[in-house]
Amino acid sequence: MLGGLIGLGGAEFRLPLLIGIFGFVALQAVIVNKAMSLIVVATALPARLLDVPLGDVADEWAIVLNLLVGSMIGAWLGASWATRMASATLYRVLAALLVLIAVALAANHAGTLPSLDLPPVAQVPAGIIAGVGIGIVAAIMGVAGGELLIPTIVLLYAVDIKLAGSLSLAVSLPTMLVAFARYSQDNSFAVLAANKMFVVAMAGGSIAGTLLGGLLLGVVPAGIIIPLLVALLLASAYKVWQHRIDASTG
Repeated sequence: MLGGLIGLGGAEFRLPLLIGIFGFVALQAVIVNKAMSLIVVATALPARLLDVPLGDVADEWAIVLNLLVGSMIGAWLGASWATRMASATLYRVLAALLVLIAVALAANHAGTLPSLDLPPVAQVPAGIIAGVGIGIVAAIMGVAGGELLIPTIVLLYAVDIKLAGSLSLAVSLPTMLVAFARYSQDNSFAVLAANKMFVVAMAGGSIAGTLLGGLLLGVVPAGIIIPLLVALLLASAYKVWQHRIDASTG
């Protein structure tokens, strides 16, 4: 529901719950989060076609391709690094990235984002570099990365914010599939088979909550939502950081 209120899949808020409440260790939580993010994004993309026509998205295929070149590379790198990190280190990285997401969320909703108005010769490499960074962050956290993709698309390509949301999903889905493929090579991937019913149940709840959050969008004022969600992410970062202490002593 929180994700639906701000136009995201909610994976940023799901990750701390998987670790702090449901007891998954860091890498297992990331893999479970990635699986549920895939389901939610695959559902959200066609649902948004009612608001943003497919033709409008298809017209901007060059933006999607530009970002995908970098994001798929970043997704493979991020997933590879996550599988090799010690648990204590991964908790530390996840906590830092939650803070980054909180900052990006606050900046994205603070006001209208300007565009950088870059020439094509600079826009293409900037998109690839941004894609690599976003792909790494999304893979390590098991999220879709919309909170970073949307402002990036607006800044680099001067696209309307609603269209940017749909374009971000078009980038996120193949990017997550790459990270998912890399995680499938790790022994920790067995967590999905061991918790199949939990994954299905929570994914169903995530989809329902996203739709409910979208319906509540016009009821709950953004001036209240955003500060509360930023505070929640910062509190979650602290809780995940505390798990780093437990992992290093346990």
